[in-house]
Amino acid sequence: MNTASKITAYTAALAASFGAAYGVGTVVTPVSTDPEPAAHAEHGGASDGGGEATRGGHDVPAGGLQVSEGGYTLDLRTPRVPAARTTELRFAIRDSAGRQVTAFQREHDKELHLILASQDLTAYRHLHPTRAADGTWSTPANLPAAGGYRLFADFTPAAKGAKNLTLGADLAVAGDYRPAPVPAPSTTATVDGYTVTLTGPLRPGAAGELNLKVTKAGRPVTDLQPYLGAYGHLVALRSGDLAYLHVHPNGAPGDGETEPGPDVSFTATAPSAGTYRLFLDFKHNGTVRTAAFTVTAGTAPAGNATPTGSPDKEETDGHQH
Repeated sequence: MNTASKITAYTAALAASFGAAYGVGTVVTPVSTDPEPAAHAEHGGASDGGGEATRGGHDVPAGGLQVSEGGYTLDLRTPRVPAARTTELRFAIRDSAGRQVTAFQREHDKELHLILASQDLTAYRHLHPTRAADGTWSTPANLPAAGGYRLFADFTPAAKGAKNLTLGADLAVAGDYRPAPVPAPSTTATVDGYTVTLTGPLRPGAAGELNLKVTKAGRPVTDLQPYLGAYGHLVALRSGDLAYLHVHPNGAPGDGETEPGPDVSFTATAPSAGTYRLFLDFKHNGTVRTAAFTVTAGTAPAGNATPTGSPDKEETDGHQH
C-alpha cells in the first residue's frame, strides 16, 4: 500500500499518532448507493482552531471547537431536536459581512461534510446535506438518544485564498438522558461478518501510521469500493471537548499503487494526550459501514480486550444522504 501522507487540513493536525491503547465501538450497516469518485482529492489549508499541542515547536491544531473562524460563522437554525425522531436540520455558513455563503469548493465529492456526534461519543452520523440557492443547508437526521451533541461542518469556501475549515456548534436532543461511558479498549470491531483490526504506533507528538485491516468470515477483503474518493474515511473526536480530527488514507484508488484492501492506512496525530474515538467508514458490496474504536493517546498499549460494544447500545451508523 502506498504510504505517502495524503491527509486533509486536519490531517496536518493529525500527522502523528494518537496513543497506544485502543478501544472498540461497533460497526454498523448504513447503506449508500451514490456513485463514488475514482480518485482522492486533498483538502486545503490547515485550520487554526483551538485544542493545540506542540510538535517540534509547531502548533498542532484541532478543528470544530469554534462556531466562527477565518471570517466564517456556522449559523445553526435548529439547535434543539427530539430524540429518536426524524427531523430536518437546517443551517448556513455566513461570511464576515453576515451574508450566507453560496459557493464552496468540492472536497471528496461533496461541497460540505456534516458530522454529528453525541457528547459521550456513542452516537455518530456522517451526513451530506443539500444546499438551497440562498445558501441554506438541510438534511434529515434521526438521533437515537437524548443528550448533548456536537455538529461539525467541514467545508472550503470558493472565495480566493479560502482555507478548509471545520466549524462546530452544540445541538440539544430532547428526551430521557442516560449518559453512557466511552466503550472499553479493544483493537477490533465486528459486524455482519466483517472484522476491522486497528494497529499502529499511536502516541501524541510523533508521526505514525494507523493501519486498519478489513476481513470477512476470516478472509481478507481485497475488493473494497471507493467511498468519497478513498478506500476508507476516518474521523477522530477527542473525548471531553469533541475536538475534531479528520484524516484520509495514504494512497488513493487509481493511483497505480494503492490496493483495494484489506489494509487501509492513515498518517495521524493527536493534538494532546487523552481519549479519542475513531470512526472508520468503509464500503463493500455497495454498503457503507462504520467501525468505531476508542484510542487513549499517551499511554501504554491496553492489549486486545474483549469488544464490549453492540449495535443496540452504540449508534455509530451515520450515512443518511
